[in-house]
Amino acid sequence: MIIRQFLASTQHSSAGHRAEAASALARAYLYGNLAPEAAWEAKTALLALLDDSAPIVRRALAEACAASTRAPRPLVVALACDQTEVACLVLARSPVLTDADLVDAAAMGCEAVRAAIAGRHHLSHAVAGALAEIAAPDTLAVLARNPTARITTGRMLRMVERHGADATLREALLARAELPIEVRHALGVRLAETLSHFVTGCGWLSPERGARMTREAGERGVLDLCAGAGPAAVARVVRHLRGTGQLNAGLILRAILSGQMGFAEAAFADLSGLDHVRVANLMREPRGIADLHRRAGLAEALLPAIAAALSAWREAQDGATSLRGAGLSRRMIERAITACEDMPFGEMQAVMALLARYEAEAARDEAREVARAIAEEALAREAAHRAVRDEDVAWREAQKRAVAARPEEPAVAEAPAGADAIDAVLDALPDAILASFREEQERLRQEAHFAAEIAAEIAERRAVPPIEEAPRLAA
Repeated sequence: MIIRQFLASTQHSSAGHRAEAASALARAYLYGNLAPEAAWEAKTALLALLDDSAPIVRRALAEACAASTRAPRPLVVALACDQTEVACLVLARSPVLTDADLVDAAAMGCEAVRAAIAGRHHLSHAVAGALAEIAAPDTLAVLARNPTARITTGRMLRMVERHGADATLREALLARAELPIEVRHALGVRLAETLSHFVTGCGWLSPERGARMTREAGERGVLDLCAGAGPAAVARVVRHLRGTGQLNAGLILRAILSGQMGFAEAAFADLSGLDHVRVANLMREPRGIADLHRRAGLAEALLPAIAAALSAWREAQDGATSLRGAGLSRRMIERAITACEDMPFGEMQAVMALLARYEAEAARDEAREVARAIAEEALAREAAHRAVRDEDVAWREAQKRAVAARPEEPAVAEAPAGADAIDAVLDALPDAILASFREEQERLRQEAHFAAEIAAEIAERRAVPPIEEAPRLAA
């Protein structure tokens, strides 16, 4: 009865008053612990308020019911189908809505509605998958930034396939924790394709050269990613590459020349159908590589290069040496080139051209490493010199502060005359300078005394007459 009177009192008031009444009624229903009859009346009244022509009233209902688990489901579903500003409030937070409700709202709503759904807490796989298929790049970026959204690897790859050229989406995906390695590779490939389209559009490269550079950049990127990954992750990447048509003989040859035997084993196992243990044994047998090559369905022209590269790798293993990082090995490339030099040119032209590009790439990598080492050494040397200069400056400043901290001496005008004035001036000098001055003064005094003694002796000798003239003087 009280609720009826409450609604009747606001029947003809302004939209603002009706919105306040709707919000108060919704809070009373959700948190007022009403009796069953009063709760039924409040629920009926809330559903009746859905017909209010003023959006502010329905917005007030959405704000009050958005986060509550006790909100009437018919009310929330109706609000989710309302205009955008009302629907986004409940679609973003309401726990009453099911995955089916959210997928339907995403399919029928605008991008603002999809973005609100993409930001929901603990978004399910089904809803995230639906958004990955229909949402725009900005909405997919919101989905990727949602740390609680459960997005499968396949759906992430679908997002990259649809809108991987969008930089905002790429950054959002790369910022996700524990991003699958195949998704990282797909993002790198899309970035390379975007750059290739830019340079070819500017006329800097031909489309054919741009496509080849994109492919080789993708191959190098996937090997760099697999360098620190486990066998299971590498196997997933190999399956992804084979499913997308990117697993080819050139990539396997690059993996062998780079020392990435884990990737090569996974690729041979996937192509040949053999288990990893059998593949690993065949790769370590000089005669087994031919059978493995044939089972994998690779071109015969590549067999000499692959066999020579594996031979160099086995020698490195037996010699307890290691190949550097994930980059190409110059020694293995040279062995492969030597093995292919005596083959017919018509058959080996493509392989030799491929090996020549690999050799140039390896040489550039080594040059970069040397230049980087030289630059780091120069920086370290400069830092050491700077530290010495700083220490010297600090020492000089300390000396200046020590001199300045001594008591001030009497003014020159007040100094005594004569020798006392000279002594006063000398006493004002620093100890080191004063000691040096007094030593020099003592040395000069000794030299003057010695010179005086010599002069006196000479004068004495001149004053004594010769011996032969003495009798004459006596007479």
